[in-house]
Amino acid sequence: MSAKLKCAVLGASGYSGLELTRILERHPRLQNPVLLRRDGGSDGAKDLAEIFPELSGNGAYPLRALSWAELKRQAVQLLFLATPHEASRSLVPEAIAQGLRVIDLSGAWRLKQEQHCAIYAFQDASAVTAAELTAKAIYGLPELNGDRVATAQLVANPGCYATSVILALAPLLRAGVVDREHGIISDSKSGASGAGKSPTSRTHFVSVADNLSAYSVFDHRHLGEMVEQLGLGDAELIFTPHLLPIPRGILSTIYLRLNRTMKAAEVESCLRDFYCGKHWVRVFATPRLPQLQFSLHTNYCDLGFCLAEDGQRVVLISCVDNLMKGAAGQAVQNMNLMYGWEEREGLQ
Repeated sequence: MSAKLKCAVLGASGYSGLELTRILERHPRLQNPVLLRRDGGSDGAKDLAEIFPELSGNGAYPLRALSWAELKRQAVQLLFLATPHEASRSLVPEAIAQGLRVIDLSGAWRLKQEQHCAIYAFQDASAVTAAELTAKAIYGLPELNGDRVATAQLVANPGCYATSVILALAPLLRAGVVDREHGIISDSKSGASGAGKSPTSRTHFVSVADNLSAYSVFDHRHLGEMVEQLGLGDAELIFTPHLLPIPRGILSTIYLRLNRTMKAAEVESCLRDFYCGKHWVRVFATPRLPQLQFSLHTNYCDLGFCLAEDGQRVVLISCVDNLMKGAAGQAVQNMNLMYGWEEREGLQ
């Protein structure tokens, strides 16, 4: 086997960063990843095991201060950013200037259209550089953009909700069988880890336990990703996210109308043909439907559907683990493509 790749992770102290670190340390093509912090952090931890005690006994996970010179000295080629949107927005220009390839798990570089980018209200040091990188960034959904990911220097890892919705809708929309004028509705539900590690009043135990709540109606950040990647107008998709009282997982229930009468076998063939050879998407034979428990702790997106007796009304079900296919697992899948490795490496 050729020399192993050296990569670094900035933001390993978050849920997605921890999941990413666990995958990378067992990946057969990699040396142990360099774990970085931008500063000392409010907890003052110098080892990841101080933040996540479950890592204790598995060896050292030292957290090093971010230094471009040190990354160059250690021959790091690939940088994963599991950082807040604003941090990624400021760090990516520096990393690219250092010649690094970058996979960014934040939303900093996912969006192309100005009306969607505005939701982040970024204050870029250089508008010209930001525009150049926005044009250069590849939206890292391997099942749709795998050929472009392979040659990318900057990969914008998709959002978790966006992954579940885009993968469900793309086959039918690209086949031209969706009645777009009738509109599409996605009712999506996520576990609490999807909100990130920083505690808020909405994600506090007493707010989440024994509860189900909707939030960010009509203005969730992932909506822009969905319409851009699916080629929809903003008014053609209604997306409502909900918070489930569980640690992880996303289930999206998507309602649409077809523009012609179809049989269930035709709809199923449309999904299966689109994802033929795509290992990480599983299509359930109707009337069986995916459940959250089937995709948890895996990199699979599970898809299923039911077709009404009229042959035109469809309900799609899409399930992903928000920390795996919705974040860290998908980032590793993108890395595998970038370096010409089999997409399943390190993820089985």
